[in-house]
Amino acid sequence: MFADRARIYVRSGKGGDGHVSFRREKYVPNGGPDGGDGGRGGDVIFQVDEGLNTLTDFRHVRKYKAVDGQEGGKRNCRGKDGEDIVIKVPEGTVIKEAESGKVIADMSGDNKRIILLTGGRGGNGNQHYATSTMQAPKYAQPGQPARELELLLELKMIADVGLVGFPNVGKSTLLSRVTNARPKIANYHFTTLIPNLGVVDLDDAKGFVIADIPGLIEGASEGVGLGHEFLRHIERTKVIIHMVDAAGTEGRDPVADIYAINKELEEYNMEIASRPTVIAANKIDAITDTENNPIDALRAEFEPKGIRVFPISAVSGEGLKELLYHVSGLLDKTDDKPVVFEQEYFPEFSNSYSNEPFTVEYSEEENEYVVEGPRIEKMLGYTNLESEKGFTFFQGFLKDTGILEQLEELGIQEGDTVRMYGLKFDYYK
Repeated sequence: MFADRARIYVRSGKGGDGHVSFRREKYVPNGGPDGGDGGRGGDVIFQVDEGLNTLTDFRHVRKYKAVDGQEGGKRNCRGKDGEDIVIKVPEGTVIKEAESGKVIADMSGDNKRIILLTGGRGGNGNQHYATSTMQAPKYAQPGQPARELELLLELKMIADVGLVGFPNVGKSTLLSRVTNARPKIANYHFTTLIPNLGVVDLDDAKGFVIADIPGLIEGASEGVGLGHEFLRHIERTKVIIHMVDAAGTEGRDPVADIYAINKELEEYNMEIASRPTVIAANKIDAITDTENNPIDALRAEFEPKGIRVFPISAVSGEGLKELLYHVSGLLDKTDDKPVVFEQEYFPEFSNSYSNEPFTVEYSEEENEYVVEGPRIEKMLGYTNLESEKGFTFFQGFLKDTGILEQLEELGIQEGDTVRMYGLKFDYYK
């Protein structure tokens, strides 16, 4: 079975703990602290592999973990950094947070390699905590914890044109005729069990990639039949070729078929249903009723709505040239930028809303408000406040965790100073 979905668990490396040790040398009776820093934990990296076209590998391996950083050593020796883990995926893979379904990254376009989860920072050794009043600190900083996520991977094919229609209308035959693809062809329903891609080359015109989507049926958007499993593969397409059996060889009404499939597309994604569409009226070589020509009925129904109808025979090749050049012309009028799904979920901020404690107090001695605790330290450790995105998250964190409310209850006024683990800022509403 074609593997275009997978659910996996990923974990970055934990930062190595800082080390506690003291110099012990023959002629140095009062050696100072010399505990080294812990190593950085490994990152979780996703990378596009041009040689892959399915997510089959993820059926066998579902857990991916980067290596933890090593603990620091004595004599100021720094711990070894943990190795990154590189996860290779086919181009077009959309990475989502499994629980919310929100997009983290779309491995398409320029996104060939991304760091999804950063490893934990190594902790400071006790050498960093020596002061004039504390010359022999017996503590060191632990490494930052690992970060983990459950991910949903979805492969959404990268094709310019989507070929849709009921089963057995000739889509596979058309694809084999106009591209180098060799899909399975037979005279029964659901011959095509996997989406097929092919490249159309045209003289004096821009070629394009076409995707044959397995046959849709009524109820596909609700999970009936095979179509629901593969509707995601037309989400990137810019033009849709709707193929029908104009001859009605199976007793179906081609006009009714088009409306039925359009209804499924609308219920799945209204934006997809509104994209430029052409109708390929296939099997004209099998039309026997010349008085009530079904092509005339199709044109009368859809061409007033701006949808061109092209009578074709995928078997003989009749009408294919006109259809393909028209589709190429439609593509020339569309935005040539690739369809890339925007990021909706930001892993770098996901672990900051933990249940760990924090305190909000006023220091009369320093005349400032002090916010401390493991949750604050973790948030500041993972957040780059110099970036616009990071600062916006920082503001939201203060509000959502109730810190701003507690500061106001303590009587904070505009211009008062707030301190968070060495970070100081003036309070303004």
